[in-house]
Amino acid sequence: MNGNDCIEKLYRNFGVLADAKDKIAEHEKEYLEILMAVKGSEKEKRLASQFIARFFKHFPNLADQAIEAQLDLCEDEDVSIRKQATKDLPSLCKDNKEHTQRIADILAQLLQAEDKSELAVVQNSLMTLFKIDAKGSLAGLFAHILNGEDAVRDRCMKFLGGKLKALGHEVVNREAEDYLIAEAKKVLQDVTADEFHILMEVLVWTRLGQSPAGHRELVEIVAEQALGEPDFDPSDDEHVDRLVHSAKHALPYFSSQIDSSKFVVYMCELVLPRLSEVSSADENSDPQLDILKLFAELCTHCTKLPDPTVSVQCVFNTLLSFMPPPPMTDGEEQEEPKLFFSYVECLMYSLHRLARLCPEFLTQDADRLKDFRLRLQYFARGIQGYIKKLREALQGKTGEELKTEENKIKVVALKTTSNINTLIKDLFHSPPSFKSTISLSWKPARLNSNTKDGSHRGGGDAMKRHTPITFGEGGAPDSKQSKQDSRGNRELYQPPGGKYSDKVSQYSPSQLQQRGGRPRGGSGGGRGARLSGGGGGFRGGGSRGWRRGY
Repeated sequence: MNGNDCIEKLYRNFGVLADAKDKIAEHEKEYLEILMAVKGSEKEKRLASQFIARFFKHFPNLADQAIEAQLDLCEDEDVSIRKQATKDLPSLCKDNKEHTQRIADILAQLLQAEDKSELAVVQNSLMTLFKIDAKGSLAGLFAHILNGEDAVRDRCMKFLGGKLKALGHEVVNREAEDYLIAEAKKVLQDVTADEFHILMEVLVWTRLGQSPAGHRELVEIVAEQALGEPDFDPSDDEHVDRLVHSAKHALPYFSSQIDSSKFVVYMCELVLPRLSEVSSADENSDPQLDILKLFAELCTHCTKLPDPTVSVQCVFNTLLSFMPPPPMTDGEEQEEPKLFFSYVECLMYSLHRLARLCPEFLTQDADRLKDFRLRLQYFARGIQGYIKKLREALQGKTGEELKTEENKIKVVALKTTSNINTLIKDLFHSPPSFKSTISLSWKPARLNSNTKDGSHRGGGDAMKRHTPITFGEGGAPDSKQSKQDSRGNRELYQPPGGKYSDKVSQYSPSQLQQRGGRPRGGSGGGRGARLSGGGGGFRGGGSRGWRRGY
């Protein structure tokens, strides 16, 4: 039979089936001949793809054979035939939802298509399938995400992250959403950083992101990922990454109703004592500072601790490691201590937040309080020149001028030092006070237009004029700087005039973090890609065939 005869036979079979109406089931022979056409010419294959889908629902006994025939077309060497067959796949489920998971499974594997136009057809077919049966479609995708090859898993994850929200909650109904949440939780037991981000974004889009109860559940999901290890290994870059990046996903959901104490306790007991051991092979990154910033934000929503004294002691000890005592002035030239402004802002803020849960901590040991006040006083003097010079540099700047990289750095530097200044004032009170509220320097701040006096003010406390903080005898704030402190004969180090302020004009990102170098441990290894909650390792997918049994 030549090609034209085959085409005519296909059309004839189509006519018989189309006209049979209620008696169509009696024409199984004609439908089988359509299935056989997938082995024919290019035109026969195109017609067969459309006709198989058109009459599929009328021949349930031939369903498996019909699906296999359609798969033959999806594997065809001709890309145009593959695209036609892929486009027709969802039609097999239009009146037969019991096949949705299987068809979704097939489409999930077809997501590996390298041709962009072909990939677009696959994605559109999946979107169509979701509109027919969202839960069944999700089941097909998650079958590969949980147990499939990594290449297919990756494409399925990207499809969920990029396309699911476009379908809307009308398509992804409550039943499908519940299934999505349950399966996503299973996947989160072993995910890469990118996968974790995708799944969290998807979960936030569900009902979990719409209520305090849902937010609490999201926080618990993150806690399992971030705090799943029984110990903290600062030498494991993957472990450090998991802690920082996953915990950041929880930050938006802490509130007066959802406390961050579980995260704070973990950081105080396991992370801060070994902070100096955290390092990175990347000279442009500072994982220690990333951890401290995260910790400070977590402390904002910590209103209870199982043992506040223990936690505050950990924060206090870490803060002292970045706040040097004043050098003795014995006539010999001494190396100028390093002032790590960004580190101190994080830790001083954290202490300020947590110490209110046990305000007696700073006052119950007189020697400790004296030493702390000496350090506070020395640090306060150290930042006065910086604050003065930064204000002068930003005086009268327009909003457009403040957008330059140099001025952005100066604005953040001013906010950092001003925050420290404000916190020092509170902590130097007798007894220490915890009333001031600041906006952390790295948090986005909206710049305002110039004020009436010509000075630019923006970013909350960062741009306000603060009275320089100096302390007289007895610990009371004074306008004169005293060289005699409560220790009697010890003379406080007095930095030469202008020494601090001279360096502000050359402010750079590294100087913003500290003056004189960054506190680091040894050089670390490269970052691992996979975040494995609860000790799970990198999971490789086995070699899997194109078709799967059902």
